[in-house]
Amino acid sequence: MTIPASPRELTLRGVLLGALLTVIFTAANVYLGLKIGLTFATSIPAAVISMAVLRSFPGVTIQENNIVQTIASAAGTLSAIIFVLPGLIMIGWWTRFPYWQSAAVIGVGGVLGVMYSVPLRRALVTGSDLPYPEGVAAAEVLKLGAGTGGDAENRKGLAAIVSGAVLSSGYALLAKTQLLAEEASVAVRLGPGATSFSTSFSLALIGVGHLVGLAVGVAMLIGLVIGWLVLLPHYTAGGLPAGMVLADFVSATFRHKVRFVGAGTIGVAAVWTLLRVIGPILGGIRAALVAGRARQAGQGTALAREEQDLPIGLVGAVILASMVPIGLLLADFVRGGPIETVFWPTLLVTIAYVLVIGIVIASVCGYMAGLIGASNSPVSGTGILSALGIALVLAGIFGRGGDQATTKALVAFALFVTSIVFGVATVANDNLQDLKTGQLVGATPWRQQVALVLGVAFGALVIPPILQLLNTTFGFQGTPGAGPDALAAPQAALITAIAQGVLGGTLDWSLIGLGAVIGAVTVLIDEVLRKRGRGSLPPLAVGMGIYLPMSLTVLVPIGAIIGYFYERWTKTARDPALAARLGVLAATGLIAGESLFGVLFAGIAAASGSPTPLAITAAHAWAAPLGAVVFAGAIVWLYRAIRKAAR
Repeated sequence: MTIPASPRELTLRGVLLGALLTVIFTAANVYLGLKIGLTFATSIPAAVISMAVLRSFPGVTIQENNIVQTIASAAGTLSAIIFVLPGLIMIGWWTRFPYWQSAAVIGVGGVLGVMYSVPLRRALVTGSDLPYPEGVAAAEVLKLGAGTGGDAENRKGLAAIVSGAVLSSGYALLAKTQLLAEEASVAVRLGPGATSFSTSFSLALIGVGHLVGLAVGVAMLIGLVIGWLVLLPHYTAGGLPAGMVLADFVSATFRHKVRFVGAGTIGVAAVWTLLRVIGPILGGIRAALVAGRARQAGQGTALAREEQDLPIGLVGAVILASMVPIGLLLADFVRGGPIETVFWPTLLVTIAYVLVIGIVIASVCGYMAGLIGASNSPVSGTGILSALGIALVLAGIFGRGGDQATTKALVAFALFVTSIVFGVATVANDNLQDLKTGQLVGATPWRQQVALVLGVAFGALVIPPILQLLNTTFGFQGTPGAGPDALAAPQAALITAIAQGVLGGTLDWSLIGLGAVIGAVTVLIDEVLRKRGRGSLPPLAVGMGIYLPMSLTVLVPIGAIIGYFYERWTKTARDPALAARLGVLAATGLIAGESLFGVLFAGIAAASGSPTPLAITAAHAWAAPLGAVVFAGAIVWLYRAIRKAAR
């Protein structure tokens, strides 16, 4: 792909289109996340829409389309703040979302996430072999739209991506009509305990598995086995409580016990991951400092455009300057409450915590996104760890199990600080995917980083009124007076419960400790495998397999196995490179189609006020087996079709 020395990139029309897509995608993500606890990746839908809109304008470039998806995806990922902020409503500290206070918390956390990501680009993108499935997929979509291959290859590539997109969006549509099942699950007794086996019928997850590779897939499968065949039967061995359905008992045990074990595993894996990447991170900072000195000496043109980040001095200044609005926000938040009596020690310790945990969370989230993809990365797990951290800090200052008013104020403060850190986590989780896309399409990093800041600003302005509208219309479960249609906000409820457990002295630390032991053993096995040249066992992926529901993860290992055998076949093809690329494009299509449908469906659901606006029949028992047959048939047909095209 030939790239001009200075292509059209950060343009006014691109920024305006990115801002418009931000409003649409953020609204959809906020609603969907509060309703069912899931959000969708916005980069690929934004790339597709950008190409469709801008193609009629003169001089459009692949880099300009990349800026549009960068803005929209940065703002869309910030909507994950819904996993924390509603907790302040649930505990009764807020009755509404104050606009400027909410926007400032979201915005300052997001900007910190962008700044922390700048040195991480060199460490985790250009200097790493992480797969970045969604970043690669977005780049393939942009390349195909720009026609970067030959005519014959482009036709085959377009057919592969369209086939994947039609299959995944078509299945998703049929599932929403309830003619086919969205997922299947069955709870069973296993020895003295119980477990459940479940899967979603998400073709996008098959695509993700193909892109992340066998090592990650196997690690997630091991996590699934630990969580669902070992831990769940153990924790349910006490017997089924009277009046409780087995499936509900298993689900509740997973949420209240197994998930905490998974969080402990992720915590240890996160620390180890940080230790492994700290060298490349420091190397990236050193390289950025060298580039900054070269610019000051008038030698900036010697650095390739594709390696020009924001000046590291500016990045450091913005990070330090951000502590001022954070301090003001915290001061305003605690005004008149019990924390105000020891405000300055609390403030200084909290700011130091945000500074340190910010780089840790950014590094870990960036690594997880590179490993499994931004939309599948368990970013709520880092929210749990962040809430644990600040709650322990506050417990060290104020003690645990105090009077009700003080405990409530401390929990609210912990959630408020976690909201700032969570902004860092969500943006870093997405930014490195975007920067990977930029690397693959020849983007200028500093322009993309500016676009990320713009996306954060747009998202921070849009999210609070959407949250308030949903709060007024539906409310949240657990809030006094919540109606039957109240939104579940499951992650916010979980993170709030953790803060309350630490500060109220009721958290079961043995669960976190067991997860930490599992994480340490996994790290040891991974290191032995690496040293012997026998592959790897990514500890974070094992933690994800324990932490995430089986229905969201079981298809990733299956997709990884399918991708492994397809890649083996490509080595015997007449044109191995073309065959491999068609596989990537087909997997990309699976992700793109379901993502685009997710945007459309979220809009329809929000407009109708119903979680099932497309249902044309009641759910039937035959929908699951029929769905399994159609799902498997779609996978077989797609891979047969791309193999035929590759021949």
